[in-house]
Amino acid sequence: MTPDELLRALPLSEAARVTVEAGRRDLRAALAGRDPRLVVLAGPCSIHDPSSALEYAGRVAALRRELSGRLILVMRAYFEKPRTTIGWKGLIYDPACDESYDVGRGLRTAREVLLAINELGVPCATEFLDPIVPQYTADLVSWAAIGARTTESQTHRQMASGLSMPVGFKNSTDGGLQTAVDAMAAALRPQAFLGIDPQGRTSLVHTRGNPDVHLVLRGGTSGPNHSSRHFALAGELLAPVSSHPRPILVDCSHANSGKDYRRQPVVFRELLGRLAGPGGLLGMMLESHLVEGSQPIGPRPVYGQSITDGCIGWEETEALLRL
Repeated sequence: MTPDELLRALPLSEAARVTVEAGRRDLRAALAGRDPRLVVLAGPCSIHDPSSALEYAGRVAALRRELSGRLILVMRAYFEKPRTTIGWKGLIYDPACDESYDVGRGLRTAREVLLAINELGVPCATEFLDPIVPQYTADLVSWAAIGARTTESQTHRQMASGLSMPVGFKNSTDGGLQTAVDAMAAALRPQAFLGIDPQGRTSLVHTRGNPDVHLVLRGGTSGPNHSSRHFALAGELLAPVSSHPRPILVDCSHANSGKDYRRQPVVFRELLGRLAGPGGLLGMMLESHLVEGSQPIGPRPVYGQSITDGCIGWEETEALLRL
């Protein structure tokens, strides 16, 4: 299907549109310091089973209503997984998890899941990996990440400059911040590049630049990078790029937790003492699912457990968000 064909088959509903727009508006206000609430992006490392993802989303919806006075709660809905070498690349590319690579089915399933989550009143966050995918799903996304492996890519910086939602650039895998800062500088500005239009035709794409880009600290081979010292360094590097202080999002997983999902709550609690607002802490990312841990892809999967990175379970997630 072309993007236009898929969007006609699964159009943006009014309920989903309201959720997406409200999610983007809240996140922009938090980035600008107009909304003092803490941003939390929580959800599975990657979605492989729509049923468990929607059950998780239902629980997030209830918690959003309860904690709306102090949290901007957004659900991770990741369908593309960058791989260092090989491995399952995500639901869009291999929805059956059997290397059959039915990308058409994957795109349709991803859009169905995003629609359903948004219709529950839960805004979605995702990582965009392939620059064509946003044509199929971006109207259902309130926040996007450019990952550590792609932050240096000119293609992804150009893509981010034209996305209609706030975009977080992760620091590089070695823990360095300059690459992500450079990426922000590029994405803030108008760009022109080759892409596709809604009818799937190769096109010259012009963007206006994305004013809502920001930095995501995820640690690196040098260790965690969520300390006050790292925040101060980030502020110094960002000063020449931005006309105003930009708060920073911290990924509690990956190298910040030593790649041990059980340490995510430790990082989360350490960060709670930091103030949100311009130049401070925007919020945190958590890899979380119904069941803690992870499992290999197999014929009898554990319902609600990740098949990629390990996640904390729902009970621990709920307890953290109520702190």
